[in-house]
Formats: sequence, structure tokens, C-alpha cells
Amino acid sequence: MQKRTWKRIALGLLSVFLAAVVVLAVHIWWVTRPHIDASTRVLARIDIRQPMDKADADRITSWLYRQKGVDHVLVNPQTAIAVFSFAPVQNDGNRIAAGLSKELPYKQARRVLSAASEMRGSCPAGY
Repeated sequence: MQKRTWKRIALGLLSVFLAAVVVLAVHIWWVTRPHIDASTRVLARIDIRQPMDKADADRITSWLYRQKGVDHVLVNPQTAIAVFSFAPVQNDGNRIAAGLSKELPYKQARRVLSAASEMRGSCPAGY
């Protein structure tokens, strides 16, 4: 009789342990999924790919700030790179980059996107 009791206890403990592992796995999956809402901000980079000066940087900065959802802009005239943050619920980084090259005289401007292998190891909200 005593042998069966220990088997029941061991089986019960194993069942509880496996259930806890399953609950933990579901919890980890749930909290690490990207949750995009109104407070989410994403960084984007646009390479201008042509010479520019301070006036050009100011023009690009002003234009980017006028775009819906954009809340912070940095433009470096020496490297011809614009970096900005935006709300993905309100706008799309590709649409912003396309609008920049369409509306301003920077036809070579392109959004820089990381490779898929780099994105797998980064923030899940990287758009």
C-alpha cells in the first residue's frame, strides 16, 4: 500500500510541475507578443543620399514634424540621415519616406530597413 501512495504523490507532483510549465510558457508567449497601441512609438531612418546643408536639414525636419504621428525628428546634414519616431497606429514609416521623396526635392531619399535576421533579435515593435 505504501508503494502505491508514493507513486500517487510522485505522479501528482509531476502533473503539477507540467501544468506549471505549460502555464509559464503561455504567459511568456502572451507578454512577449508585440502590442501596438496609441502609446507605441517606432523609430525610422531615412537616408537622403544626396548632398545637403543646414537649410535642407531644417526643411526636412519641418516637413517630418508636420506628418501625422511624428513626434521627434533628428536630421544630420553631414551624413544626410534623418531619424524620427512616430506612432504606427497613426502613420506608416514607408508612407512617410515616400512622401518625403515625392513632396520635397530629395528623390533619392529611401527608408532604411534592417534585414530580417537583424529584426528577429530586436524589439518586436520594429516597423
